Amino acid sequence: MSLALTASADAPGADATGGAPAVRISHVHKSFGRPGAGTHVLDDVTLDVAPGEFVTLLGASGCGKSTLLNLVAGLDEPTRGSIEVPGGRPALMFQEHALFPWLTAGKNIELALRLNGVPRAERRAEAERLLELVRLNGAYGKRVHELSGGMRQRVAMARALAQGSSVLLMDEPFAALDAITRDVLHEEITRIWQERRLTVLFVTHNVREAVRLAQRVVLLSSRPGRVAREWRIDLPQPRRIESARVADLSVEITEHLRGEIRRHAQH
Repeated sequence: MSLALTASADAPGADATGGAPAVRISHVHKSFGRPGAGTHVLDDVTLDVAPGEFVTLLGASGCGKSTLLNLVAGLDEPTRGSIEVPGGRPALMFQEHALFPWLTAGKNIELALRLNGVPRAERRAEAERLLELVRLNGAYGKRVHELSGGMRQRVAMARALAQGSSVLLMDEPFAALDAITRDVLHEEITRIWQERRLTVLFVTHNVREAVRLAQRVVLLSSRPGRVAREWRIDLPQPRRIESARVADLSVEITEHLRGEIRRHAQH
């Protein structure tokens, strides 16, 4: 039986109990440049993400995935439409770790804690607790150049969690890592999401990564980006990226993604 669900306009991510979504994106349009002569990136995107839900955004390069994430993060504003995050400003994790190289791992996290209003006397203990959460015990005093790529992304993840938001936005955070490190970090983000009951909106180009991590995969059409299709992933966690069921669903989603790319190439 296919797990595919077509995109729905009636708040597909809303809490099944009728509660408010953690993220509500309503009829969002985004264009860059002068009216009538700019680039239309997003077209009437409507999407709700329920509290505690893990949603991945897929689509061809340039379809507006990162633009949509930036809008949800409050780094930019939609041309039309609205975005609501009732729980406050989300935490954002980028593809690049963006750590300050002159600070230690712990001090990078403490900076986020300070901006979040954590008293100075409590910051070190909280930074060490967050490093322990991402399995980097003892790394508090290490400089960025002393850390591997995977370790840097773990510190970046801890820094994002230090912002204290229940909504975590992740923009291809594992794309630059080797396959083994990425596999380990898939396990870590799944564990942290479940332990802390986070709401996650995760952008990726990797279909198998999307299926391995998400409860729901949302495919955006080629530019301008629209919600083209959704899949609910009814597979128990933790999942393996090489498992047959992940592979089968990845094939189905990849075919739809290729169709969007072909459709865009014909215009």
